[in-house]
Amino acid sequence: MKVMVLGAGVTGVTTAWYLAQRGHEVTVIERRGAAAMETSFANGGQISVSHAEPWANPGAPLKVLQWLAREDAPLLFRLRADVNQWLWGLEFLRNCTPARTAQNIRQIVNLGMYSRGALQKLRAELGLRYDAKTQGILHFYTSQAEYDAAQEPARIMREHGCELDMKTADECVAIEPALAQCRASIVGGSMTPSDESGDAQAFTIALAARCEQAGVKFLYNTNILDVLAAGGQLEGVLVAGGSGEAGGRVEVLKADAYVMCLGAFSAPWAKKLGQSLRIYPAKGYSVTLPVINEAASYQVSLTDDEYKLVFSRLGNRLRIAGTAELNGYNTELNLVRCQAIVRRVKQLFPEMTDGEGAQFWTGLRPATPSNVPYIGKSKTSNLFLNTGHGTLGWTHACGSGAAIADIVSGRVPEVDFAFTGMPAPGRSLLLPGMVKA
Repeated sequence: MKVMVLGAGVTGVTTAWYLAQRGHEVTVIERRGAAAMETSFANGGQISVSHAEPWANPGAPLKVLQWLAREDAPLLFRLRADVNQWLWGLEFLRNCTPARTAQNIRQIVNLGMYSRGALQKLRAELGLRYDAKTQGILHFYTSQAEYDAAQEPARIMREHGCELDMKTADECVAIEPALAQCRASIVGGSMTPSDESGDAQAFTIALAARCEQAGVKFLYNTNILDVLAAGGQLEGVLVAGGSGEAGGRVEVLKADAYVMCLGAFSAPWAKKLGQSLRIYPAKGYSVTLPVINEAASYQVSLTDDEYKLVFSRLGNRLRIAGTAELNGYNTELNLVRCQAIVRRVKQLFPEMTDGEGAQFWTGLRPATPSNVPYIGKSKTSNLFLNTGHGTLGWTHACGSGAAIADIVSGRVPEVDFAFTGMPAPGRSLLLPGMVKA
């Protein structure tokens, strides 16, 4: 079939790769001039199956209330006269029960483990280079209450196959000696030795090049102006190429099937087709610092659970990312939140950095209230969804791309996951025309 992928972030490019491998003729539409120029540009860098506890959990409502007045809060709701934000927030609260949290952890872990395996296989096959590190991810806690609260989610993750071991403070320092700088503050941690890290942008660019070698066509600098539907199916996409809507050539591009990988912008486009996707932009921040003191710099990827920050080593760069701000589609860089990250880094690792040379970035993560993405069939018969991955787009990209390529190809994906618009996991019923992968 001719398949059109909408968006060239990490999920769009992995989707294109797996579709091409299944024999489809693939075209990717991207408004930027290259792949991975928005949400995938400077994210935290972790392939983190262990980051499976959703934002919506039993302890979240009280924390969110406490954080409302803090400009540097890890999760900040900027209340707006925005019905989508309020509906998202109500669904978020519905997912804060212990039962829903456990169910969502299961989905996130299953997809994460499948995706990590797909990434490892792809890296071995293609020899992709993207500053990958395979030393695991160490979560450390500087709050006893946070450490105690992590025990039950950790138990659920282990129950579903995630290798996650609780560690003492001294064991944390033994795993990553750079933590000796803040040993007095650490109360414990957890280690996931199979998790990884790497530069998502470098990976996406490298894979896009391999996609082109495999026959995938990328149309960069191409803006989507409208989606044209009739009779319950998508008939084409109205785009403006070249210099954009104002001066570029306007045309209708057609395919047999379409896959929406538009991140935070998926919801408004899906709404034009009559489908409500509960996706809201969560503005995240990252700081990239140069390595100026090798002996005091971390090598193992880290997660500071109290402040919700992740640390990755990307060659001679230190990437620290985190925080989420629900403020609509605002992409203005908030220096208060950027400096809060730098301040925390200097507090934890005073010998590692002085904060000089910091590069700040912000991007819109496509967040669902449950943190479980939309992967599967839409209400429009020939439109498929691969979106809503929130903070785990890099973690879930390869698994999501492989799974949606299976679904488009009429196959049942290998992973046990609640795919959108398809039978519940565990049911043997196949959709019409589908065969086991």
